[in-house]
Amino acid sequence: MTLRSGSGSLAPARQNDWVPNPGYRRHLYRDDAVVLRVQKLGESDRIITLLTRRHGRLRAVARGVRRTTSRFGARLEPFGHIDLQFAGSPEGVGSSLHSVSQVEAVALYGKDFLGDYPRYTAASAIAETAERLTPVEREPSLRLFQLTLGALKALAKAEHAGSLVLDAYLLRGMAVAGWAPAITECAVCGTPGQHAAFSVPAGGAVCPDCRPPGAAHPSPATIGLMNALTVGDWGVADASEVPVRRECSGLVAAHLQWHMERALRSLPLVDRRENP
Repeated sequence: MTLRSGSGSLAPARQNDWVPNPGYRRHLYRDDAVVLRVQKLGESDRIITLLTRRHGRLRAVARGVRRTTSRFGARLEPFGHIDLQFAGSPEGVGSSLHSVSQVEAVALYGKDFLGDYPRYTAASAIAETAERLTPVEREPSLRLFQLTLGALKALAKAEHAGSLVLDAYLLRGMAVAGWAPAITECAVCGTPGQHAAFSVPAGGAVCPDCRPPGAAHPSPATIGLMNALTVGDWGVADASEVPVRRECSGLVAAHLQWHMERALRSLPLVDRRENP
């Protein structure tokens, strides 16, 4: 299994056009998206943070969704894959906040693990990472969208431990951002091989000649697990032992937060005590 999603099954006619609505003061356009975060607004509204397929990360106001009579409030919960119609300019002309005028559920993955704390916390860390990796609104990032959608789908199917899915997502997300740690070669000189030391400031695995002071010395199995998660070798990943997974998670989190220059709030809450 891979953390990938295809291009989707939406009809072509519903995907792209920004079409004027003569009876509305703004324009309408459609896209499909993953819900990353929701915030309360006023007494009955919400601000929804979305990672869309074609328009990158954006925020939209969903009016009245906190009322019990709302037609689509349940579809705008975190971790869901939805198809939306927005009122607003896809180029960002005018207000920075769009308005949600229509929502259809494609797959509401959150309902599959709301009662599973390890998978729920892993999904929360994935959503926060996706938001942090898209600092500029409306800047398309199809690879990150597909990666995020695939990771949430993997958590919903529960075919792999949530911590493994999360670490695979973080490693591949860093590759999309250009921060991938060196694993199969020295981060400094490029000498190929599985090196014994790992330095976050240096960029990953380092050979004996390039090893800086304070470099970590993870087990060979840990470096092997990092490589397996990066390339999608789930046979190796699923067979890994709990101590190896924990050491791998520590290195991945340290590398990610070094490049982000601040900690992820959700990462310390991830429950890694699940069964392998």
